[in-house]
Amino acid sequence: MAASPPDIQQAIATSTTPAVPFYELSNAQQRRVFFGLPESVQRSVVEDMGRDELQQFVSRLDPDEATDVLGLTDADTRRAVLQRLAENRREKIEFLLEFSPESAAGMMHLDYITIETDSSFEELADRVRRYEQRTGRFPTVFVVEDEELLGELPGYTLALSDRASAHITDSLHAIPTIQYNRPDTDVLDVFRANPESTVAVLDDDGSILGVIYAEDILRAIEEEVGETLYEFTGVAEEESVLDGPLAKVRSRYKWLILNLGTAFLAAAVVGLFETTIAAFTLLAVYMPIVAGMGGNAGTQSMAVTVRGIALEQVSIGTGGRVVANEIAAGAANGVITGVLVALIATVFNQSPLLGLVIGVSMVLNLVIAGFFGTIIPLILDRFGIDNFNHSRSRS
Repeated sequence: MAASPPDIQQAIATSTTPAVPFYELSNAQQRRVFFGLPESVQRSVVEDMGRDELQQFVSRLDPDEATDVLGLTDADTRRAVLQRLAENRREKIEFLLEFSPESAAGMMHLDYITIETDSSFEELADRVRRYEQRTGRFPTVFVVEDEELLGELPGYTLALSDRASAHITDSLHAIPTIQYNRPDTDVLDVFRANPESTVAVLDDDGSILGVIYAEDILRAIEEEVGETLYEFTGVAEEESVLDGPLAKVRSRYKWLILNLGTAFLAAAVVGLFETTIAAFTLLAVYMPIVAGMGGNAGTQSMAVTVRGIALEQVSIGTGGRVVANEIAAGAANGVITGVLVALIATVFNQSPLLGLVIGVSMVLNLVIAGFFGTIIPLILDRFGIDNFNHSRSRS
């Protein structure tokens, strides 16, 4: 029975020589498994490879994928591997390596051809045929006039158009564009506005550098969501489920120490009521319930607010309604849960007064949790000291 992808990834991640189990895979599996590994494990695999093995692996990848792999190596290894590649492939990879992986150019492909407006469909078909023979892929067709991009020509026009009488511009489709040096978050914005399009990447002079496809955006969205979730929970972006215990300790201990400080602060507040708790010890039984419910409610409010900030749906200037909604929701949920816990306290402890105190505490706690769970992320975003919107601020 063949090993499942998670088993394969686990075997590679835990091996002291990760390239060994990696090279036991078929060529197709290597490609699929490698790009499913977290970056830290990818780097370990690449560093464990010999230069010959690395060159063989890179030579089977698309130029943009090969660029990602070589970006994990040191300069000497990268230069040595590039020198062994075919000239056409080497030129494409060296071109892509010039750009930041977090920019539009870092996301683009080179699977395109350009054709002038006065070209015939016969010329276009010949260009496409030669491109497919050389690369094995159908290209994106950009129509230009004096090197200025006019639009995209859908592939189906080759089959449906009358090659004898039709003109290239008859089937022209507008295509969104973006400058090569814009951050990947700007690319996401372009695709949100044009969800069914490809995007052309342009140089400073307006000439075409590459093309970005929807599948690249899906990967970027997944990474953005993962980064937001990691930052929200205090986990380093680089941490992976496959990391060993030492790596996890290094990425988490600072956040846990910070949480320890807030825990002592909470304990100090409880200490102010030591005499009351000593006189009525049942309060100590219900206190963790109220505190836990408040923590859960605050986490829910914060998660919704952080997502809204990441999607640019809310800011400190427009957050008044959001805060009011969360306070109202906290009050309603506080009444629902407060009534339940008040009934339980009244029935099991034969104390209606205790039930009333716990119920009111629950309502107030969830209202406060909703308020601070919403307002704190908005304040952090306003002063630029948060992380969930860090990439947008670079633009």
